[in-house]
Amino acid sequence: MDLLEGEEIIFRGHPSWRAVLRFYAVGVVLVILAGAVAAAASQVAEDEVKAGWVVLALLVALAVLLVAGFLKRAATEYVITTRRLHIRRGLLSRRTEQTRIERIQNINTSQSPLERLLRVGTVDFDVASDERQDLFRFAGVADPQGVVRALDRALHGGDVDPSGL
Repeated sequence: MDLLEGEEIIFRGHPSWRAVLRFYAVGVVLVILAGAVAAAASQVAEDEVKAGWVVLALLVALAVLLVAGFLKRAATEYVITTRRLHIRRGLLSRRTEQTRIERIQNINTSQSPLERLLRVGTVDFDVASDERQDLFRFAGVADPQGVVRALDRALHGGDVDPSGL
């Protein structure tokens, strides 16, 4: 992100690793399913289950799951500066959203019981525009109240902490 003259970063972050635990839980089920399919395929082909094929299928599926989870998290970046709110998504193709912080009208946080347990949540920023009201969402952030405090520092001045919180 290119900063404007005099602009400083107050918060920079990604969705928390805890926010993708549901993705990993579903992924583990799919990894086990891949192992079962490999076992069934080896039994059909050779009248016995080949443990090597099953282990290979499990390892490949697990590696794909871990890389996909990492990329899912790393592909999203949230930034609050002294002047703008910025969301960047994507690794190969990029989608960027940004707005001036003075356009923010409401800030709402939400956490399900599981998210409260994992200490993650979603921060929604209602942003006024000429045509309609836009919604900026920082999903899966650790310490959503800290993100709100960071935006409050951006809006009302105060000490700048580039680490985020």
